Amino acid sequence: MEPVLQVDNLTKVFKRKGQPDFTAVDHIGFALYPGECLGLIGESGSGKTTVVNLITRLLDPTEGRIVLDGEDITHLSGKALRKAYREMQMVFQTPTDSFDPRCTLGDGIGESLRNLGLSRAETRREVARLLTECGLTPDFAGRYPHQVSGGECQRAAIARALAVKPRLLICDEATSSLDVTIQQEIIALLNELRSRRGSELSLLFICHDIALVQQFCNRVLVLYKGQIVEQGIPDEVIRHPQDAYTRRLIDSIL
Repeated sequence: MEPVLQVDNLTKVFKRKGQPDFTAVDHIGFALYPGECLGLIGESGSGKTTVVNLITRLLDPTEGRIVLDGEDITHLSGKALRKAYREMQMVFQTPTDSFDPRCTLGDGIGESLRNLGLSRAETRREVARLLTECGLTPDFAGRYPHQVSGGECQRAAIARALAVKPRLLICDEATSSLDVTIQQEIIALLNELRSRRGSELSLLFICHDIALVQQFCNRVLVLYKGQIVEQGIPDEVIRHPQDAYTRRLIDSIL
């Protein structure tokens, strides 16, 4: 089975004037397969955000290669990169980051659909379907981000991300700003979407909570100081950690 996402030897070194260079991501490699949920965990400063920014091409890598659905996107830009974004979408930590506060949720979800050439009527119908799929009623299309709760806004953000039918959904701390009850509801929604879409949807789940990763992910990568120090099935990693950092991470939640 070909991976949806393949990362090889990915490295990012930041040049700092008057200071030593800083290696934020240090020669990491991994693959994410169709229908899989892969967790990437680590404390603040471990390099998780830089990894995401490299994969989504918000940063250029110093070394390495990023292959999305069989296409090398490492050096794409402009129109070619915009096309790649149809296969890869993000759900952010702060739900309102996905929306223009001056526009309704429906406008935000429908933007990419209109860019694909759907008519206004087709866009309205598809927005209503996406909202329903994500546990909201169609009338949420007429609400503004500040008029809904954080959990409702995150559901709408997931609907927006799914609008272009991406193969890869990157959840960057997508539940960490929500309270525990709402967090579990969002995890349940993501599980439903995975079940419904099967191999058509893969998730890269960025998180600092190893217990949440154990509940949700098929495999986990542990990132420390820009390097993958451990990887495997979450239960095995938690029960039999091989790296000292992983043991500290697990001890902190027990």
